[in-house]
Amino acid sequence: MCAQPADPQPDQTTGRVVLDARDIARALTRISHEILERNKGAGDLVLLGIPRRGVPLARRVAERISAVEGLEVPVGSLDVTMYRDDLRMKPARALLPTEIPPGGIDGRTVVLVDDVLFSGRTIRAALDALNDVGRPEAVRLAVLVDRGHRELPIRADFVGKNLPTSLVERVSVRLAETDEVDAVSIDGAPA
Repeated sequence: MCAQPADPQPDQTTGRVVLDARDIARALTRISHEILERNKGAGDLVLLGIPRRGVPLARRVAERISAVEGLEVPVGSLDVTMYRDDLRMKPARALLPTEIPPGGIDGRTVVLVDDVLFSGRTIRAALDALNDVGRPEAVRLAVLVDRGHRELPIRADFVGKNLPTSLVERVSVRLAETDEVDAVSIDGAPA
């Protein structure tokens, strides 16, 4: 599940910061190298970020992979809004763009990128959305934070930080591209 949008102003830090900008950079570098190792290079990769914060994370991973491999990795976005199973339970949401890179995804290895993996329902929706876009050779999942509490049998292939949390806690991811600061914090932690 994506982290809920950060409510505080971008420069405010709420809760306990568990990853700062340097930690996030290191985690993304490690994820990038793990993707390259597992895929044996970047030749057939396509990265699709799940809006909101998965998109800038996908771009950052692509930049790191390109720096190592010397070739550009296609990056796009995959909106899962209409594929969610909680549409009737939550207020209406704005649709965000789905942008598939030129060349599509057919026969390619697609790495879905998201900020937080929680129940697994967002990723299930992403897999359904992906079916309407094409047929990849393989689909992998990269997340900045895995907080546990899965409701579906979904597991990330590449994880920046495993962050065990309680159900009353909230993981807030803030990124410079959307929030003017890079940080991951846990809010509502028991005292």
